[in-house]
Amino acid sequence: MSNRVTQLLAIRFPIIQAGMVWCSGHQLATAVSNAGGLGVIGSGSMYPEVLDAHIAKTKQAVRTPYGVNVPLLYPDLERHIECIIDHEVPVVITSAGNPELHTKRLQDAGCTVGHVVSSSRFAVKAEKAGVDFIIAEGFEAGGHNGREETTTLVLVPQVVDAVSVPVVAAGGIGDGRSMFAALALGAEGVQIGSRFVATHESSAHANFKNAVARAGEGSTQLTLKELTPVRLLEGGFLEQVRAAYTAGWSPEQLRDLLGKGRAKRGMFEGDLEEGELEIGQIAGRIDNIEPAAMVVASIISQYRALGAPNLGGRFSF
Repeated sequence: MSNRVTQLLAIRFPIIQAGMVWCSGHQLATAVSNAGGLGVIGSGSMYPEVLDAHIAKTKQAVRTPYGVNVPLLYPDLERHIECIIDHEVPVVITSAGNPELHTKRLQDAGCTVGHVVSSSRFAVKAEKAGVDFIIAEGFEAGGHNGREETTTLVLVPQVVDAVSVPVVAAGGIGDGRSMFAALALGAEGVQIGSRFVATHESSAHANFKNAVARAGEGSTQLTLKELTPVRLLEGGFLEQVRAAYTAGWSPEQLRDLLGKGRAKRGMFEGDLEEGELEIGQIAGRIDNIEPAAMVVASIISQYRALGAPNLGGRFSF
C-alpha cells in the first residue's frame, strides 16, 4: 500500500499507533513499527529521562521509522524537544497546543511533524504553521478530546476539504472496516489508540486492559468539559464525577476532585475504583488482548478483504 502518508512516514501500512499516556512505551511502539505501521511513544506521561530511555530502547529494536507524541502543554516541554532532537526521532506528533511553537525547529532537525486537531479551523492553522500532515480526531476518541464534539465521520471530510497536506483520521477506528470508511472519506491513513491499549505490549496495567476487554456498548462518557474534556470508562471515578455533577459542583470543586495522578493510578497502576480510565468509544467492540502485530495484521487483512475503495488515485497496491 502506498500513498502520501506511507511515503511521508516511510512505513508499509498507513496505520499510526496513538501516543497514549501510560500505555505507549517502547515495547508497543517497537511492535507496531516492526509490524509495518508507525509506532509512537507517548511522552505526555514521561519525565525527560524516562522519555530518553524509551527512545533509546526503541531505536535499538525497530527496523523502520517510529515516532513520539508530544503534548505541547507539557510542563517540561523544552527538555522533551531537546531529547527528541538529540535522538534524531524520525516522526513527531504534537497535540494540545500551538503547532507554530516548535514545528520548524523540529523539521530543521530532520523530523517529520504531524499535529492533532479536532476541527477544520485548527487544521487550517496547523497547515499554516507548516506541519507535514494533520491528524483529525473525532468525538469518539479516548483520552482528552476536542470541545467541538464533532464525530470522525463528519470531521474527516471537513478537514480534507480545508487543507492540502495529508490527513490521518482518528477516533473510533479499530478494525479494517473503520479504516476502509476513513479512507473513503478522504483520509490517507488512520491513527488508532484504544485498540492498541488492549495488547500484550501496551504498558497499561492488566486490570485496565481487562476492563477494556469487558467493556460494552455505551460504556464510556465524555466528561469534565469545564476543565479539559476527557472520555472515561465506566468505573468508580466516573461515578464520582457523575455524583459531583448531580450535586452541582463548581469547576473549582471538580478540579479538586480530579487532583493529580489519577490517570497514572488507573491506567498504569490498575486502580479501577479511584483511577482515571481514559479510553475511546470503540472499547465496546474490543473483547480480547493480543499482540500488537496481530492487531495490525488483522486490520490490514480485513481492509483488503473489503476491496480497495475508489480513492482518486491516492493509493497504489
